[in-house]
Amino acid sequence: MCAQPASVSIDDIRAASARIAGRILNTPLVPSASLQEMAGVPVYLKLEHHQTTGSFKLRGATNAVLSLTSAERARGVVAASTGNHGRALAHAAKAEGAVATVCMSRLVPENKVAEIRRLGAEVRIVGNSQDEAQEEVGRLVAEKGMVMVPPFDDAAVIAGQGTLGLELVAQLPDVATVLVPLSGGGLAAGVAAAVKSLNPRTRVIGLTMERGAAMKVSLDAGHPVSVEELPSLADSLGGGIGLDNALTFSMCRHLLDDVLLLSEEEIAAGMRHAYGAEREIVEGAGAVGIAALLAARVRSSGPIVAILSGRNVDMTLHRRVINGATSVQGEVAA
Repeated sequence: MCAQPASVSIDDIRAASARIAGRILNTPLVPSASLQEMAGVPVYLKLEHHQTTGSFKLRGATNAVLSLTSAERARGVVAASTGNHGRALAHAAKAEGAVATVCMSRLVPENKVAEIRRLGAEVRIVGNSQDEAQEEVGRLVAEKGMVMVPPFDDAAVIAGQGTLGLELVAQLPDVATVLVPLSGGGLAAGVAAAVKSLNPRTRVIGLTMERGAAMKVSLDAGHPVSVEELPSLADSLGGGIGLDNALTFSMCRHLLDDVLLLSEEEIAAGMRHAYGAEREIVEGAGAVGIAALLAARVRSSGPIVAILSGRNVDMTLHRRVINGATSVQGEVAA
């Protein structure tokens, strides 16, 4: 009999919820009449992009920082990030009087880099991929004794992200399908662990972009693999999952019911719908749930929740998308 893969439990998630209470927002769950009409079942939007730092990442970063000893915090914390984790870690570290360093690739949008600096963290731009940024993290840990707070493959981070799942089920106990953005798998693993522990029949579907879908490629291969990191409207979903992935790969393989890939055009349509119909500004990664519903890629027998995971989009890019652009480069559909 195969051993149960390493995982994060519902008890871990409940402990995280108690630990971070008062430091993060309980975000609204609101109905979408326009998407319900398309889907034929009730559709709700989990407005996690209203979180203090503009994305769900604050949950995991806060739980991870609070789980450290005072001596560990005094050594400084460091992480690789595509933007939102770095912003969350900078905020969480500052709140606890710790110094944060964030390593990012050249693909991270400047607006995210600037906000991390504004929060007082040191920023290091290294290479053209998340994996190259991670190499700099390893060097700082080895040479300066800093404490790494990974963006996704870490039990405290996953448990923190899982608190979103606890909230979601408390707000809508009969949820049938949850649509969750999927990158390295911290959010998807945490939410799925919480939701399925409370309601095992609920389906949890991971959504990611076609361009550099590391977790999807890894799940199809049966083991973590490297993929080329490419520019995408869903830039927050970029980056690898780590060839030595310890938690999120096995949890996503065990807990997710499906993984869907979305084109740049579909993601752009999701961003436009969020803005025009829902009056919400979301980044590409946060719009993938809406995008999947617009493209009729999801079928459900009961209520659907789409998690809007972040809003930290470059506003110049957002305006281009609203005006018809379908890619980072600004192409417009014919």
